[in-house]
Amino acid sequence: MSSTIWSVDEHLEDILAAVKPLEPIELQLPEAQGCVLVEDVVVEIALPPFDNSSMDGYAVRVADVEGATEEFPAVLTVIGDVAAGDDGLGADRRVGPGEAARIMTGAPLPEGAEAVVPVEWTDGGTGEGPAATMRAHSDAPEGAGGEVRVHRPAGARAHVRDRGSDVRPGDLALRAGSVIGPPQIGLLAAIGRSTVKVRPRPRVVVISTGSELVQPGEELTGGQIYDSNSFALTAAARDAGAIAYRVGSVTDDADTLRATIEDQLIRADIVVTTGGVSVGAYDVVKEALSSVGDEDEPGGGVDFRKLAMQPGKPQGFGSIGPDHTPLLALPGNPVSSYVSFELFVRPAIRTLMGLPEVTRPTARATLVTDKALSSPAGKRQFLRGTYDAEAGTVTPVGGSGSHLIAALAQADALIVLPEDVTSAEPGTDTEVILLR
Repeated sequence: MSSTIWSVDEHLEDILAAVKPLEPIELQLPEAQGCVLVEDVVVEIALPPFDNSSMDGYAVRVADVEGATEEFPAVLTVIGDVAAGDDGLGADRRVGPGEAARIMTGAPLPEGAEAVVPVEWTDGGTGEGPAATMRAHSDAPEGAGGEVRVHRPAGARAHVRDRGSDVRPGDLALRAGSVIGPPQIGLLAAIGRSTVKVRPRPRVVVISTGSELVQPGEELTGGQIYDSNSFALTAAARDAGAIAYRVGSVTDDADTLRATIEDQLIRADIVVTTGGVSVGAYDVVKEALSSVGDEDEPGGGVDFRKLAMQPGKPQGFGSIGPDHTPLLALPGNPVSSYVSFELFVRPAIRTLMGLPEVTRPTARATLVTDKALSSPAGKRQFLRGTYDAEAGTVTPVGGSGSHLIAALAQADALIVLPEDVTSAEPGTDTEVILLR
């Protein structure tokens, strides 16, 4: 274990210098969700690919409905139907003078037509008053013929979606570095892309240690507590964009822990442990990993450090296994482990993804508190708080204890008190790390 006291920034810099973005792969669209593009995507087809109707109604010539009113409607001959998926009225048919075609939303505008009048502006071919809807073609195929009375005029291109009005060939659809979410998948599919080149989502294995840990749902006996860290950190890894695997708690046995980690390396791009990194007689993570890689894997091994921070003083970082898989060893207290994850593990995950911004956003806020907050000299303290963006204020939640998980559940920010601050008075301008 290193005797040097590391700063928060030094520890993070050391991690990010060692963690490199994952190699790009080509993925089908459904599997690409949550991944980061590694190349620009350029549009190859127009979207929409043809002029089409934005309404259910009638495709008409503008001159034929000019001046139409309910009292003096324009009476047009209906020459056919155009439904979504059709190629129009056919090769030899077009909307001529005094004619109209029934058209459905998304259907291509037929030749000769210049606008679409919604069905509500017509009698729907019934010879009665304004229609509320069209009868289904299967129920009334005769609706594709006969006459329709149009009660309102329509200007050129009314209710027509022009070809290429969304994107045109050569347009940039998505930039490299974009995260693929549902709207991006929709766009890629709409322009005909079935695959995309991305960096895959990192696979994170979370392991909690401690013989005192029991899985939720089981019965507690004397001296036992429920394992909350592995659940919280697995959820945090998924929130950061990773594919996360939770391993049930491992007892305080170095050989068992070492074997568990080795078994998990096959599915890990990064390993996160929690607990067992302090100076106690049963801190098995240190015992199991302090010498891993020193002989068999040059450049490997895990370094255990003391950081000038509260909570989260004991930390471990290094690489293990034949692929030098990064491993971050976090403290066992719930708040310490979560704060450590936000400060160190989340940036490592985002770096593996290839994202340019890897840390949480920060803001400046006025401290709202009944009394001054104390902070240990020489340590950067992270307190839980609730942030009011509109008021520009932050209010502490709970105390500074690293076991106070209930307060953490109410917080949406971390209040940062720098190393040179030992007391923060009400009204102090502070930095906050936004967690949501």
